[in-house]
Amino acid sequence: MAAMNLPSLNLPDLDFLLIAGRAVFLVFSFFLAAVTFSAWRRATRRQTEQVLAQNQLLLEQLTDMRNTLAATAQNVTQLTERIDQPVNRAAAPHGASPGIQIAIRLARAGASGEELISGCGLTRTEAELVRRLHGPSRAELRQVS
Repeated sequence: MAAMNLPSLNLPDLDFLLIAGRAVFLVFSFFLAAVTFSAWRRATRRQTEQVLAQNQLLLEQLTDMRNTLAATAQNVTQLTERIDQPVNRAAAPHGASPGIQIAIRLARAGASGEELISGCGLTRTEAELVRRLHGPSRAELRQVS
């Protein structure tokens, strides 16, 4: 049998194939790294924008809270002044009207509410209060009767 002559294929050298494979691998790796780096930068930019937006929201809330706190402090100051004024007036019995002082003396002597109203010019509620605070107790009234 005669050897057949096959057309010779010029196969590239093995070293050439390895170098070409390395070049393709490097190009693919650089492309993959570039895509990954771009995606990473976009994600970082989005996260930074979110953090800045949250920071701005927190600053606005802090400002609102500061304003609310200032208003509350002012309200507390006003309420404290209002509370202190009646206490100061009540603590100074010297400034009480003469009608009240006369009503207190009458109540201690056992005067009725009607007598306090007509004699001292008190309202019914004031007369009852003076009589309860300064009048004789019920036990004392029973002993007198």
